[in-house]
Amino acid sequence: MHSAVVTPEGDRIRWVEFPGEGPARVYLHGLGSTSPAYFAASAVHPLLAGRRSLLVDLLGHGHSDRPEGFTYTLEAHADALAQALTEARAEGAEVIAHSMGGAVAIVLAARHPELVSRLVLVDANLDPVPHVRRAPGSSGIASYTEEEFLAGGWSEVRDRVGAHWWSTMRLAGRTALHRTAVHLAAGSTPTMRELLLDLKIPRSFLHPEADGSVPGAEALEAAGVAVVAIADCGHNIMLDNPEAFARATATALTRTTS
Repeated sequence: MHSAVVTPEGDRIRWVEFPGEGPARVYLHGLGSTSPAYFAASAVHPLLAGRRSLLVDLLGHGHSDRPEGFTYTLEAHADALAQALTEARAEGAEVIAHSMGGAVAIVLAARHPELVSRLVLVDANLDPVPHVRRAPGSSGIASYTEEEFLAGGWSEVRDRVGAHWWSTMRLAGRTALHRTAVHLAAGSTPTMRELLLDLKIPRSFLHPEADGSVPGAEALEAAGVAVVAIADCGHNIMLDNPEAFARATATALTRTTS
């Protein structure tokens, strides 16, 4: 396990690292998840293995620290991640990021362009979402006040998300989970979509074919973002269809145009 101090108080981001050649690849998890659980099999898949790979847990999640005083905005997550990647000498990384991690990755690329050479976004959040009380994801968590969530709202979320998601969500700090969800639902300014459209690096957006077309797909493609539908999967593409995910990711990592 590797780590780096990323706050003045000494809080650490931690990651699992596989050795390899060439520029680093950085894998980022979604809300209430952890990168080793979601990406270890992908990082060692024959189509993706052999590259130095960092499976990073963002602050408040997985193996990383859970500071109560941290804001957990997308920008704060991105800046803390930037410190960890700089400490790891992972400049110019290829970032493969799922869901909420994709939103953080876009903000990272916009704020710290020297750290990101390309993006592979896996059904990532691009837009703000309204609060919906009984929804299982960020919009549902964000519908609680922080006090409500800490006082027992978290147990209602536990019962809604199911055993698979809760198996990693329970590792997240409850304050961290709530604040991250609130800021993910609110989005960045400019929005993640607007930031993504302006980036000049190779970018790909993988999404489940069963969900239909991605909103705004034509504008994304016009800006150079490859929008790729993956069959036989849900939101957790890398777990639901690992072979198709590895093929699509390997293709995305060889794109030469932005």
